[in-house]
Amino acid sequence: MKKKYTKIMKKILIWTVGVLVSFILLIYAFNIDYLLKGVRTIYLTGNNTAFISDYEYFENREIKNSVPQPWLLHKKYNSVTQSENLKKLNEERETKSFLVIKNDSIVFEKYFDDHQPSSLSNSFSVAKSIVTSMMFKAIMEGKIKGLDQPLSDYFEEYKEGLASELTVGDLASMSSGMKWKEKYYSVINITSESYFSDDLRSVILGQEIIDKPGQSFRYSSGDTQLLAMVIEKATGTTLTNYLSEKFWKPMGAENSALWQIDSEKSGMEKAYCCIASTARDFARFGKLYINKGKWNDEIILDPSYIDLSISPVFEDSPYYGYGWWLYNYEGKKVFTMNGHRGQFVISFPDENIIIVRQGNFNNKGGDDGSSDLFQYIAEGYKIATSIE
Repeated sequence: MKKKYTKIMKKILIWTVGVLVSFILLIYAFNIDYLLKGVRTIYLTGNNTAFISDYEYFENREIKNSVPQPWLLHKKYNSVTQSENLKKLNEERETKSFLVIKNDSIVFEKYFDDHQPSSLSNSFSVAKSIVTSMMFKAIMEGKIKGLDQPLSDYFEEYKEGLASELTVGDLASMSSGMKWKEKYYSVINITSESYFSDDLRSVILGQEIIDKPGQSFRYSSGDTQLLAMVIEKATGTTLTNYLSEKFWKPMGAENSALWQIDSEKSGMEKAYCCIASTARDFARFGKLYINKGKWNDEIILDPSYIDLSISPVFEDSPYYGYGWWLYNYEGKKVFTMNGHRGQFVISFPDENIIIVRQGNFNNKGGDDGSSDLFQYIAEGYKIATSIE
């Protein structure tokens, strides 16, 4: 009986090893070896998609700060109690940070679980807004000629066919016509491949332009990544260094941040996502745009670039400018930086209010105001306007 049991277990072990080896061979045969990295960093950590602390599992570059300029605390700092709705929302969605700033002073902030004001959290697509800011800075410095500059000036791959019509502005407005399907909960797709690839530049340059560029908005992380590759070439430095020198340091970030890269060998930042920073430091981009590109006495971005960023590019997509999302709340203009799982930097330019939310989950809802984003907008605005 014991021998029979041993034989059965041996067969099961051989079969299991065989299946595993076959699976690995198939992965390499079909050039999808990025799956192994995806399984290791996502599924084996108990997740089914990228998560806010996943930067710990990837290689990163440091976005260095310099002399911190801490936010002022309002004289009534944290005197407002969370509403029952906000409390429930934060608990159910596993919020980690909720921050409200009015007139450059923090009026309310709350951290959950092990998060603190200095805790880093992956921003996901919040980074897209930052990359467009970097593009406008490069234009301002004359390193990029302008929004109409063709991509073929930077990459040979875009010299023929529809690709020859592609411009820097098309990438910033997400109208490239690139063959790209945005997915976050499926392993075998271009979004996952770009997230786990060790050579992100090759992945992006391998994507075809299948529609005429500059015609309409279609959300695509590939557009932002290709735009970042232009910035990298135009400035002659890493994205991390450019962000640090042109924004992080002059804006007085309190903490250094991290930007994920594809691999040490390639060294390309995942530009469409993956800047890990604090709620307080992400809020600085809201302030910069509310102040029309000015920080203290320094013009970091020309006001005209701010206006372009927060104005619709296409009539049929009035909710998106150059890298920024555009909304209206009770007749008030709102522009936001949005990221996967509900990372939000929300700005009311006329009221000088900034709201930041970081966390694990997000209900996108519909256009009826039921989405988490609009609930955070409403709750943050209520807190800010309740304080004199």
